[in-house]
Amino acid sequence: MTFSVVPVILCGGSGTRLWPLSRAAFPKQFLTLSKKGTLFQQTIQRLQYFDNNKIQISNTLIVTNEEHRFLVLDQLKDLKITDPRIILEPVGRDTAPALALAALEARQNDNDPILVIVSADQAIRIQDKFVEALEDSIEIAAKGSVVILGIKPDYPSTGFGYIKKGGLGSSRVSDVIEFKEKPDLETAHKYIDSGNYDWNGGMFIMRASIWLNCLKTFDEELLNRVVEAYQQKTEDNIFIRPQAEIFKSISPNSIDYAVLEKLPSSQIPIKVISIDVGWNDMGSWDAVWKAEDHDESGNVQYGDALLKNTSNSLIYANDRLVVTSGIKDLVVIETADSVLVLDRHKTQDVKLIVAELESQKREEHNLHRKVLRPWGWFDTLDEEPMFKVKRICVNPHESLSLQKHKHRAEHWVVVKGKAEIQCGDKIINLEENQSTYIPKGEFHRLSNPFDEPLEIVEIQSGNYLGEDDIERIEDKYGR
Repeated sequence: MTFSVVPVILCGGSGTRLWPLSRAAFPKQFLTLSKKGTLFQQTIQRLQYFDNNKIQISNTLIVTNEEHRFLVLDQLKDLKITDPRIILEPVGRDTAPALALAALEARQNDNDPILVIVSADQAIRIQDKFVEALEDSIEIAAKGSVVILGIKPDYPSTGFGYIKKGGLGSSRVSDVIEFKEKPDLETAHKYIDSGNYDWNGGMFIMRASIWLNCLKTFDEELLNRVVEAYQQKTEDNIFIRPQAEIFKSISPNSIDYAVLEKLPSSQIPIKVISIDVGWNDMGSWDAVWKAEDHDESGNVQYGDALLKNTSNSLIYANDRLVVTSGIKDLVVIETADSVLVLDRHKTQDVKLIVAELESQKREEHNLHRKVLRPWGWFDTLDEEPMFKVKRICVNPHESLSLQKHKHRAEHWVVVKGKAEIQCGDKIINLEENQSTYIPKGEFHRLSNPFDEPLEIVEIQSGNYLGEDDIERIEDKYGR
């Protein structure tokens, strides 16, 4: 018997606990925290390595936010994946509606594949054991069960939910008796000592029809709204967009709360397979420190860092040299616009810092200084009330939108490559060390029709210089 399997990657969330590297517009799943690639890329690759002639893997389904679609595309391009299936949520409504969209898409043409559902922001060290557990899970799910991968706990965590296992089956495969919320430390110790609990790592295996039937049983209103939004979807090449206003009307709910926690007392079977695969949810800087290889002093370092008399610390140098001396148990994260220093044992406090930045409406909560765009990137070098200086890179054969600005004028100086510029009814071609002026209110477009990257320095002047002062007339990226 051959099992048809569709990997489903839930790629939402902001990952604010990894600020300042992770931002609302650049969440943690797209970060490169090791030489293996980003967490998202590792997840994609992890689900392609089934060495089993009974399993037929279809194209991965990715559910992500509309605002992150070009980050997804860029990182898939690095993996030479050219035919993804990407469902774009207009707003985040947690994991239950996201999985419902994936299940509906997987059921097209009356198919009923087995879904392997994972999130895009986890790390796993032992790949072969993980694949072995998935293969066992697929065989069980094919018979109608919901299967959850339980993480064998290695310390009494108060940050994870727990799965209580029953005594039926082998020691590796058990019935799920109940789900437990994040416990206090004393309760967590009791769970560990009993040997009868796993962490809930948020990895599930089930048929698409089973998930839709579960929603119909436990949250039919949510299912009906998702079905309505999906039936009125639009498709743009690889992008699948549910109807926005209907989807926005859905009340947020998670897979766990909407369905899984209700299954043990229902007629729908739910099993847990316990795994010990070096799993890490990368949910804090301390988790990142634990997941990576340490030097002889217990340190993890990235980038241009010089460590003296430093122990058990995580040092991340992103843009500049970072030097430490005489410290221990610290996290130091440096980016172009922010530096974070905190106790490694209190890294959960980062979410409070991000909340404070958001309440102050500081841009550091949302964007990096260097901002990726589908055509390339820009880096804000300097800014005062009446001017802003940017370095802009346009990738080969890409272009910005045809646009105009109500409040600002712009000077452009080419510093690398060659530019083709539309300004009003004129076409201007510039080479290195040449410049042009874009008057306020004039239609214009910057293009790079050549094979080498184009870089310019842009000087904006005006009484308002926000990114929302862009009126797009025409845009190849559908913005």
